[in-house]
Amino acid sequence: MTSQAPTIFSLQAPKDISLTEIEAELNQIWQSYGIAGDDGALPAATRATTFTLVVYEPEETQYLLATLGFYNGPMDGILGPQTQAAIREVQRKFELPETGNANPETLAVLREQFTKGHRGSAGDGAVSYADTASPRIADEIAIRNPCRIIALFPIAGEDEGVKAQVSAYCPIQKQSSSTLICCEYITLSGTASALERIGGMIPALLIGGLPKFLWWKATPDPNNSLFKKLAAICNNVIVDSCNFNKPESDLLSLQELVETGVPLADLNWRRLSAWQELTAQAYDSPNRCAALKEIDRVNIDYEKGNPTQALLFLGWLASRLQWVPVSYQKESGDYEIGKIRFVTNDQKQVEAELAGVPVADVGEIAGDLIALRLSSTNPQADCGTVICSETGGCMRMETHGGAQSAGLFQQVSSLSEQKAEALLSQQVQRWGHESLFEDSLGVTAKVLNLAGKN
Repeated sequence: MTSQAPTIFSLQAPKDISLTEIEAELNQIWQSYGIAGDDGALPAATRATTFTLVVYEPEETQYLLATLGFYNGPMDGILGPQTQAAIREVQRKFELPETGNANPETLAVLREQFTKGHRGSAGDGAVSYADTASPRIADEIAIRNPCRIIALFPIAGEDEGVKAQVSAYCPIQKQSSSTLICCEYITLSGTASALERIGGMIPALLIGGLPKFLWWKATPDPNNSLFKKLAAICNNVIVDSCNFNKPESDLLSLQELVETGVPLADLNWRRLSAWQELTAQAYDSPNRCAALKEIDRVNIDYEKGNPTQALLFLGWLASRLQWVPVSYQKESGDYEIGKIRFVTNDQKQVEAELAGVPVADVGEIAGDLIALRLSSTNPQADCGTVICSETGGCMRMETHGGAQSAGLFQQVSSLSEQKAEALLSQQVQRWGHESLFEDSLGVTAKVLNLAGKN
């Protein structure tokens, strides 16, 4: 069952203020309301007491250009040559003046085309730029945790400084009506360079003595000055690799961040938990566990477009079984094929194939796993396993050939909620380094660095 969205009570609608007035304005909101409620008409309200979440949104213009296929550069909010060239291409196509700037007419066309091609997807926060007053980015979190959210919105165009807004919202729930659990929102918008200039004041807006999280929704960039400032003051940096514009190079950027000591978490990694659990359970019994060393064939199917889940799962499997990657070859076509060869501790060869499968009904999460098959060229080995998300996936895996038939079939039950907001509400319960993720990402990076070398 999915829970019904809670009613949102507004303590303070978005209010434009100066940067120096933010904390005073938030204090005023609570003084006006009264911590114990307003004359008993409303329940008591709990102010942010759990953590601060800094959210860096993708830049609207670049996001729209990338989604519509005009741009494949980084989401950095910088109006550079690549972004300007993409804007000019849009302006030519829709017969607008070729300025190279995201003027209101160009943005209106981009938003219109986005809406036509993405009906029904606005609720996931993808087009929240046009309505920064909306509290839905943190609804899933605010339901469980009274927190402070600092949202950073980079915008392309002329540098006119940074605009600030504050607001406060409380989801009202019937099952716990004695206290309102409230989120405080601070919204800062400006060009990338303007936001970078005020990066030094953001630490003062974080609640002292409480965990601090950075949800970086744009392209991860180890060289981004604002990113480095924010990562240095937060207990955890959270990304979602299902949205990576260039999945393979962006995964390598994540590995670079890990190597510099940044405590990373990937929401897309959380989506693999059911696959990992079923794989581990398949080899629980002593004889199956002993047969693990016989696995020398791995096939993974995923929804064509983003290979991140497949790469991270393979990295996890290889890190657990201590396989060392020695080659990585890619083939393009109807199926996106990646062929990876590993060597085991006892010098056996393991062949893995990742297949991006074109699907008619693409889900909300780019690159979801469809099925995987572990097998051996040794017909006597009892290690064959097929795990799938649907019957069709299992059927395809069963017809994959190989000397050994799959001895065990299992079906993955999808996570009840795969959307980033729901996973984020779980992620903020923990922080620091995740050794299992870092180990898996490390192997994945070694695989990616082999691309085209053999």
